[in-house]
Amino acid sequence: METKSSLVLLQKVVAAGKHYIDTCFLEDVRVICINKETKKSKFMPFKVMYDNNRQFWLKNETWEYYLAGDELAEIEEKIAKLNSRQERPVTEETENDIISQNLGNEYINFAAMPEQERVEHIKECKNRLDALITQKPRQEQLVTEALVETTRDAVMHNYASLMDVMNLAEDEAKNQTRDMVEGTRNLIKASSQLISSDIFNDDLMNALVSKSNGTTIQHMTRVYLKGLAFLSYYNKLVSSSSIINKLRIVFDEEYHNFYQTLLPHVHPDDITLERVFLGGMRMIPENTFYNWAIGFLVHDIGKAAAMEYHEGEAAYNRDIVVDHVNVGYSSIINKTNYPKDASLIAAYHHEYYGHPSGYGFFRTCLDEHKKINPQIKQDFCITYDLESMMEYEAMAFFPAKILEIIDVFDSLTDSSRKYRKVMTTEEAIATMREEFIEKHHKIDIILFDLFLKFIRETASP
Repeated sequence: METKSSLVLLQKVVAAGKHYIDTCFLEDVRVICINKETKKSKFMPFKVMYDNNRQFWLKNETWEYYLAGDELAEIEEKIAKLNSRQERPVTEETENDIISQNLGNEYINFAAMPEQERVEHIKECKNRLDALITQKPRQEQLVTEALVETTRDAVMHNYASLMDVMNLAEDEAKNQTRDMVEGTRNLIKASSQLISSDIFNDDLMNALVSKSNGTTIQHMTRVYLKGLAFLSYYNKLVSSSSIINKLRIVFDEEYHNFYQTLLPHVHPDDITLERVFLGGMRMIPENTFYNWAIGFLVHDIGKAAAMEYHEGEAAYNRDIVVDHVNVGYSSIINKTNYPKDASLIAAYHHEYYGHPSGYGFFRTCLDEHKKINPQIKQDFCITYDLESMMEYEAMAFFPAKILEIIDVFDSLTDSSRKYRKVMTTEEAIATMREEFIEKHHKIDIILFDLFLKFIRETASP
């Protein structure tokens, strides 16, 4: 990288490729931070700043970040040595080989497309679904095939688009992904009209999904379709049955102790169904449903920043796994115009009601909020509303708690997972109840019971 001065803007360095970021991180180089107003400078370790914010060098109103020219020269020398020994795949060709092995040649083709061509493909997928919506009688096999294939393509296109804008400034990134966001939103509206609860236990759906090359793509496809199926079931259940009254009747006996543990500062007499669900349990409006569906589709989009790890066979690394929710949130909120609901779903879908095994994104945000509002308390367990979630009135966001259940269930029953024994549906349900409800209050007990009801009613005869 040619330099004309002793300082090189960090944003230009990282734009040269992910291997520059990796080397800065591993070597823990010093970043020169210059205040734009005072022109005073200070040194900060790259690793510390990167751990705090994966894209700290972008659009900072106070600071500009540089590397010293001689330090950059050392970095480039290290990269050159690694390349010569073939210890790091830094060329476009070898990076594509890795992705091809893990996600398949189809993803490589999508990634190579110009953005507008990807957008046109998304439109074609939406038109395919529209044709099936008007078809009578509906052919369920064609519907299932279309839902799986269009979902898979939408996931890969969004991955590819996000990878393209990772190192762009926010406004530029949002402008570049605008048409992809709009096309994906329209696709989701169409797929929502075709979804049925039966797809959750549809053998054809699972067989079609398994044809995808990457476990992450398979997982996101299943979670999106199964999440939509469960949300649709929930809406029908709430609107057409007496389920809410039934829950009120059994609440004290079956659920009260669980929620009292979560809300120890609330008087026991005040722990009711309405205290658990802020505003009471209710149906999900159509527009909100679509926003949440987007969150389900892109909930693991943060894995794009470390695809080689998530799609490879490296040993389990909690830091990388946890970081995907941070990257997912910041990518969706900063690089796209997807609704805030979707970004919070990506951020909060492994919070587990504050349990230490959760990823802690909500806890971190709450701690920051308490610095300004030290008296704030979460007096409710779950909220449906984005506004009350942003004000930290509740411990959890309804769609994120739904996604936690779907996500855990899919992980336990996924035959492609290499790091744990594959479970049957009954084994997974028993494990979730024991480990995530009885021993530890991680997933929500009422939503889990509704999920269990959903499983039983949609099970194959």
